[in-house]
Amino acid sequence: MQDPNDPSQTPPPYNEPPAAGQASDAGIPADQRQWALFTHLSALIGFIIPFGNILGPLVMWLVKRETMPFADEQGKEALNFNITVGIIGLALVVLTFITFGLGVILTAPIGVAVFVAWLVLTIIAAIKANDGLAYRYPFTMRLVK
Repeated sequence: MQDPNDPSQTPPPYNEPPAAGQASDAGIPADQRQWALFTHLSALIGFIIPFGNILGPLVMWLVKRETMPFADEQGKEALNFNITVGIIGLALVVLTFITFGLGVILTAPIGVAVFVAWLVLTIIAAIKANDGLAYRYPFTMRLVK
């Protein structure tokens, strides 16, 4: 006969997945993780709109910074990274003009490397944010506090 007070005989509790808006295993609510994901990915709008890589994260951050702490933190991180990449791109363009195009030999490989790093790091940050992990981009000037 089973004793209802014996913990070794009771089945383990069923763990249901968190509902929308509840905390995940990382402790960050699903809606905040999703907004942080979209904030990082919004930089990809730069493929369509000039300066979209800065405008996308800026708009997303401004919309949710007051109500979602995780989205606020990741929004600032995405914005700072994209501003830094924009400054590097602008410096490469200026260097090319100053050297009357001779700088293309130097700036083109650097520009390609910066572009690939931007794309890869943006995707990594989006994945980490969706997992509820705060991502810090390397080599980023922290301009927006």
